[in-house]
Amino acid sequence: MDYPFIWFLLIGVLWTGYLVLEGFDFGVGALLPVLGGRGARVGTAVDESDRRRRVMLTAIGPHWDGNEVWLLTAGGATFAAFPHWYASMFSAFYLPLLLLLVALIVRNMGLEYRHKRDDDEWRRWWDAAIVGGSVLAPFLVGVALTNVVRGIPLDADFEYVGSLWTLLNLPSLLGGVTFVVLSVTHGAVFLALKTEGPIREDARRVATRAGVASAALAVALLVWLVATRGSAGVLALSAVAAVALVGALVANAAGREGAAFAGTALTWAAAAAAYFVALHPAVLPTTLPGGASLTIENAASTTMTLQIMTVAALLFVPIVLLYTAWTYWVFRRRLSVEHMAEPVLVK
Repeated sequence: MDYPFIWFLLIGVLWTGYLVLEGFDFGVGALLPVLGGRGARVGTAVDESDRRRRVMLTAIGPHWDGNEVWLLTAGGATFAAFPHWYASMFSAFYLPLLLLLVALIVRNMGLEYRHKRDDDEWRRWWDAAIVGGSVLAPFLVGVALTNVVRGIPLDADFEYVGSLWTLLNLPSLLGGVTFVVLSVTHGAVFLALKTEGPIREDARRVATRAGVASAALAVALLVWLVATRGSAGVLALSAVAAVALVGALVANAAGREGAAFAGTALTWAAAAAAYFVALHPAVLPTTLPGGASLTIENAASTTMTLQIMTVAALLFVPIVLLYTAWTYWVFRRRLSVEHMAEPVLVK
């Protein structure tokens, strides 16, 4: 059994799951000032704009922390299955990954602490943290993953010999911006699916506008991907991503939010799969003429390690998937501002 290939495939699945699931709650967070208004207060009663923001955050409340587990699991699986990949990648992307960690921490603090005090200034600061983290995190993920596929300057000893500016190239910046805009589209469609009333209609309008922008950016990114590391598989997956996004926009315009959300989810899944198909059999290609690329063979752990990991994955992954599906089923009902009662603050 080809255990290195199996774990390369599983890590690709973990990244795909992360982008599909975390993508929509990044989008919801980024849309907080767009669909949530200014969040002002009138007297002691929470006004409409603050209720809208609470609807948006409540929609992702049961899911966002579980969605981040996919990223942690992908990192842990990379460390255990491909330690050389993990070492070289985290060395090369040390600063971007540190910024990603800070963005996620600050964003998560905003999601947890926003409602802890009945104070305008308090909420404004935490709203800014949520928005900033929700924009910066997908941008950094897009930059990092695009650089992984594009390749970085690794020498013959698999040591990174570039700098931070090496990572800020045109394809990676395009990848970062595309990930942000596609997250906004995905998040707007999710809000249209999960809410009712005016916020639902506003989310549909935002999804249409963001969708057009994300379609243009995604086409440019996928064209670069096909031109750089093109294969029949990459071309097919890129076509699936493009068709799915167009289908999502058509479904959104027709008021079929479920189909639209399935379309944006498929767009994320196909785009992520195209990245990993383009990457294979390398895990971190070099751009230096005399350098050495890391592949699924020379970066992998021992066979025994991968065998033990495979048994553990077979036991626990189905449980995690069933639990995740159950949480989405339990919290499937739509929300509206009428469901938002006055917050009860515990002193």
